[in-house]
Amino acid sequence: MDQNRLSQSEEKDQPYREIFEAAADGLIVLDSETQRVVEANSAAAAMHGYSRREFIGLPAAAYIHPESQKHFSGPAKAAHSGEVVKSSELHIRRAGSTFHVEVSTTRFIYRSRACLLSVVRDVSERVQAEQFLLQQEEVRQREQSTLLDISHTLASTLELKPGLILDQLRVIVKYSHAALFVLEDSVLVTIAMRGVERPEGAEPFRIHLDGPEILARLFNKHRPIRIADVLGSDKEAQFLRSLLGDEAAVLLDGVRGWMWVPLAIKGHIIGGVGVAHTEQGYFTSHHASLALTVANQAAITMVNAELYQQAQALAALQERQRLAQNLHDAVNQSLFSAGLIAEVLPRLWDRDQDLARQSLEDLRRLTRGAMAEMRALLAELRPSTLTDSDLGDLVRLLGNAFTGRTNILSTVSITGEGVLPAEVQVTIYRVCQEALNNVAKHAGASLVEINLKYEGSTAELVIRDNGQGFDPERTSSGHYGLSMMRERTEAVGAQLSITSQPDHGTELIIRWTEA
Repeated sequence: MDQNRLSQSEEKDQPYREIFEAAADGLIVLDSETQRVVEANSAAAAMHGYSRREFIGLPAAAYIHPESQKHFSGPAKAAHSGEVVKSSELHIRRAGSTFHVEVSTTRFIYRSRACLLSVVRDVSERVQAEQFLLQQEEVRQREQSTLLDISHTLASTLELKPGLILDQLRVIVKYSHAALFVLEDSVLVTIAMRGVERPEGAEPFRIHLDGPEILARLFNKHRPIRIADVLGSDKEAQFLRSLLGDEAAVLLDGVRGWMWVPLAIKGHIIGGVGVAHTEQGYFTSHHASLALTVANQAAITMVNAELYQQAQALAALQERQRLAQNLHDAVNQSLFSAGLIAEVLPRLWDRDQDLARQSLEDLRRLTRGAMAEMRALLAELRPSTLTDSDLGDLVRLLGNAFTGRTNILSTVSITGEGVLPAEVQVTIYRVCQEALNNVAKHAGASLVEINLKYEGSTAELVIRDNGQGFDPERTSSGHYGLSMMRERTEAVGAQLSITSQPDHGTELIIRWTEA
């Protein structure tokens, strides 16, 4: 009689059994009391590396990872209250490997026993894809942060340091050999190399470009050129070998992968960077994108350094006016850094709001500095600005431009009011400008205080930094442009005093009293 009832029950359950087996997700019926599998479909068994017969009877601890077992009681209790509970778990295959699943659990009565029905879906591929995307995002954030550091480093130097450009490039794009070229007429000349053995004092490589076609090919519409194998037979590899010729062929010794990155300003090529690696096909399109970003900043740095040197050498008013418009591009350094910060900020804000707030402060400083730099350049373009404007405003302008250009904090305080003769005002402005340039180049300071004070018929400007200082007794009169400053101040009847000692900073005071 009992056998007949069981047979009838199985016949009755047969349609449900077919649905149970047809489900793509794993279905597991777990005894609430014993925590053992009392029923499962083939999908659940195969997912865990068992046959259905082997899987039934297993304890939950055999296929649920210990880390997930700690949290299993919560969903189980909630399921007992009649809820459908969803959870993310780590399961174990028979062979011992783990995989990620999403589980929906509910309580029901199965064959007169309180059981838990779990619908199990393998989401390992999705989790792996999410983890990969997260890793890629972290890599990209590190790259953006590194690019920002490189931008600050290159923007903080007023003098061209070719080796620094190659060193900064290596931070973000690894290479075994590198060369920085400048274009002089129709000749590429090396001004810095890395990884190439050269005798001390050896002449730079000079690569003659025969015709505008070769120059256009190197410029490549301002896109990098990647060569998987410099020894290959493709046209680009043959072109590279013929371009470097016999003398510069040493740049290809022991390397296989190559990348050329043009240095250009406003569509005009000014040089390029060649980087090489011992691995064939090493450089990717992503490497090319990163290298081009650094190259664009380097091109601005090179042009600005050249213009700065010219501006320092030219004293005539006509030459200053001609250069002022060209130096207009100097603010691109600050704007480039500001652009990188703006690009990184949304992701940085989600990850670290304190660091993001600091970046916002950097953004404010950079944009303020760029504006001050622009106003200073316009003052150079219109010299009457130096005599018609308030000296306090001009000093503030110099301080803001200095901080934006060098990332060295400056404070400016103005006490009292006064009107100075034009030549005295221009002299104080120029001495302040030269003193700040000296701080940027030589002091190694982190703070500069600028104080302008009017008292009766006397005007006094004090510039104090916390840098490395120097010994005035051991310094030649022409050191750091001090003789030029003294000549300027003496010419207008002002007094200049400089106090300094090693490791204790420097204080410069210029004082003028109306006769």
